[in-house]
Amino acid sequence: MSDQERAGIEVVIGRIGKPHGIRGEVTLDVRTDEPERRFAPGTTLRAEAPAGADRRPSSLTVARARWHQTTLLVTFEELGDRNAAEAARGTVLYATIALGETPEDPEEYYDHQLVGLDVVDVDGSPLGSVTALVHGSAQDLLAVRTPDGRDALVPFVSALVPEVDLAAGRIVVADRPGLVSPFPDDVADDATEGAGEARS
Repeated sequence: MSDQERAGIEVVIGRIGKPHGIRGEVTLDVRTDEPERRFAPGTTLRAEAPAGADRRPSSLTVARARWHQTTLLVTFEELGDRNAAEAARGTVLYATIALGETPEDPEEYYDHQLVGLDVVDVDGSPLGSVTALVHGSAQDLLAVRTPDGRDALVPFVSALVPEVDLAAGRIVVADRPGLVSPFPDDVADDATEGAGEARS
């Protein structure tokens, strides 16, 4: 087993927002689908302050986490009062995930599990490979690089992505013109331009 495999992969799980109250509790901009798991009491996270910020702790340990309506509020052992909480604003929090670890929900995936997978259509024809998972407020998007070098974004929803087969290293996309494959008119235009360049 390599050192990387033993160490796992580091992922962003949140960013500290404004203080809440006077005892060091902070709001959290959550960047994980498993906040209860990632911010469980006793969990130590790597902390990265924004560029140009004063020296801050390089790690933070969760003392308590609770939901206030739709906002996650977290108390860290190292942030004892409102001033410390205010100073920590903007700090990005990282967790280390073992490469073999999977989300508790079988329908969810970590970004690193998807990046690099082959993308095929429902007939098995190659469409490209996944280069990133783009997290949006409404839905996530698969970034796909096609064999001819184009980049496409595919909404990561079951209607368009009916199958994710990690064991086989592939994702099935219900492709249609304009999704991953170009519109026929675009292909024709490219062919015409190429022919024109060849004649000149």
